[in-house]
Amino acid sequence: MTSAALVRVACAVVATFALAGCGTGGYTSKGSQGSGKQLFVKSCGGCHTLAEAGTAGTIGPNLDNAFSASRDAGMKSSTFTQVVHDQIMFPITTPSTGAPGMPPPDKTLPLCSSVQGSAFCVDDQEQAAADIATYVGAVAGTGAPAQAAGGGTNGKSIFQTAGCANCHTLADAGATGTVGPNLDQAKPPKSLVLDRVTNGKGVMPPFKGTLNAQQIQAVAQYVSSVAGK
Repeated sequence: MTSAALVRVACAVVATFALAGCGTGGYTSKGSQGSGKQLFVKSCGGCHTLAEAGTAGTIGPNLDNAFSASRDAGMKSSTFTQVVHDQIMFPITTPSTGAPGMPPPDKTLPLCSSVQGSAFCVDDQEQAAADIATYVGAVAGTGAPAQAAGGGTNGKSIFQTAGCANCHTLADAGATGTVGPNLDQAKPPKSLVLDRVTNGKGVMPPFKGTLNAQQIQAVAQYVSSVAGK
């Protein structure tokens, strides 16, 4: 591919994230891909689809779709890493396009020094962003198959790692998400949780392709038994 063509592809990638409420910033330091996957599932998976992570969020861009053409065109993972890092650290929270804005890093990667209880947090915001960016840059758009969130059937663990905590508030899980309903206030019955987790509704994606039937039962039982308690 010619240099001019690569530049056009790069601009298309940046435009995708600009339209979704993502800014630009400085160069990122090297991150850890292993740590990045864990952080991505906990902090980002509720809003983004990424096959290798087994996440199916629909609020933000589908990261596989966003990067696959550029990867096929020969763009390097390091470029994707930089775009994702800037998206995390310098987001446009209220884009003029009307697309949902991305929360600032203090919301997506809150520092443990400012968080109480067992809510998700990080000790080093910059390193966490670098880790996530390195992971996404390496796997987005590669065609890696979706991975179920492990084989465990611990409802609380599934809630915390499958992306639920990013969107919902649930005190027992230390979750303070505000995209979806506050589950402590809603106190949904198991039947409703089963339906929403399985089929999704509105901005909530279906998890029937990400979690198996036993895991869906487990998380539904967990939420319905602890919400509002």
